[in-house]
Amino acid sequence: MNIQEVLQWTDEQVFAKTGKHLDSLQKAILEGTWQRQKYGEIAENYNCSHDHVKKQAWKLWKVLSDILEEDIKQSNFRSLFETLGSYSNITNNCVNIVNNSVNLNGKNSQSSEITQHQNPDLHKDRSHPPNNNNSNLNQPKKYSDLTEAPEILSFYDRTSELSTLKQWILEEQMRLITIYGLSEIGKSAIAVQLIKEIQQEFDIIIWRSLSHKPLLSELKTNLIQCLSQTEDSPLPTVFDYFRSYRCLLVFDDLQSILCSGQLAGQYLPDYEDYGLFFKQIATSCHPSCLILLSWEKPREIDTLEGRNSCIRTLHLQGLGEGGKAILQEKELLDEEQWLELIELYQGHPVALKLIANTINNLFNGSVSKFLNGKTVFLGDLEPLFQSHWQRLSVVEKQIIIEMANQSEEVEIEPMILRLKLSWDEIINGIQSLQRRGLVEKRKESNHSKFFLNPLFKTYKSKKGV
Repeated sequence: MNIQEVLQWTDEQVFAKTGKHLDSLQKAILEGTWQRQKYGEIAENYNCSHDHVKKQAWKLWKVLSDILEEDIKQSNFRSLFETLGSYSNITNNCVNIVNNSVNLNGKNSQSSEITQHQNPDLHKDRSHPPNNNNSNLNQPKKYSDLTEAPEILSFYDRTSELSTLKQWILEEQMRLITIYGLSEIGKSAIAVQLIKEIQQEFDIIIWRSLSHKPLLSELKTNLIQCLSQTEDSPLPTVFDYFRSYRCLLVFDDLQSILCSGQLAGQYLPDYEDYGLFFKQIATSCHPSCLILLSWEKPREIDTLEGRNSCIRTLHLQGLGEGGKAILQEKELLDEEQWLELIELYQGHPVALKLIANTINNLFNGSVSKFLNGKTVFLGDLEPLFQSHWQRLSVVEKQIIIEMANQSEEVEIEPMILRLKLSWDEIINGIQSLQRRGLVEKRKESNHSKFFLNPLFKTYKSKKGV
């Protein structure tokens, strides 16, 4: 018998008992114990505290003791399982114990009966129904705190984006996801809807807004206070909870702790430790997930992203045909031209609501009459774009003005000549604008062209320099 066979068998038995597979820390405890390591060595290898490993090990031994009806602990775990292996072929994750007749201390071994089957549920002892009370005791407590999440009265079709997010979280087990895009584009709305659809998959769900700029130490203290409600004795760190439970955390308004007037994604003074915190979440082993909602991506996200990383980014854009639901709510006319109106305003939900109000007030709901104006009317949208403009660096503003004055997509080399900026300034500026979702790339054969968000381009064209 080897440790992989033990892990496979134990995972099946624990899942049958508790409805939960072994988490990464439990596997580390089993592997370390098999190698005769002390809890301190396991904690050091797993990068967590000795007390946390000891507490989680105690819980694991208790579950295994209930399953095998033996007193399992670190000191006898390997010897007892080696004894079990001497009476059975425990390969291919297919042993099961029948009638609780295996005595791991070696007594009455001649009466031991072990049956092999790939589905342990198919040969449970029908005369001894499972003790549901014990099973419930081993189930982790569910806890959620969504007091800081916004109330979403209307959610419009985001089927594709929700499907992508669910795949990343539930199937690919991503640890850090950033959803970024223009203000009021629907980042919070899709996160709230996502929680509704996947909440049963998590033990702990917490939503926190960063709009009031909490220091990381303050935020961690607040999180520990909430998370400790799942434990009789609080765990030392947020990461101990991340490893012990499946947690889903949402940090909204991340841009609040990022600098204005500089390239995108730079932290305010005294907030740089957030970057290290996010990196630790992305690179540590745990079953939890943190979702960041922001107008722009933190710089380290670009560095950490990759095909083999546990980080994903969703640039949330307009609604597309889903915007029809807004126009229908507003009872606009000329439905055959709704898609043209949606495209004109890039499917931005707030833009569509504001423009629909204008159409109702001034054109009696006629989309056709409004579109006869052959122009993009911004009206009450201007403050939204002004907020984004104020966050830009000097170089970014120069690039934006240049792109707003061009009728077509632009390339990098001509911009260098026209703006008299250095190669580094242009490259850094465009990458920063991409992290803000204001500039996108279109690839053509062997070169790339860049274009400004159409609504933001209209804003700058109307406002001028």
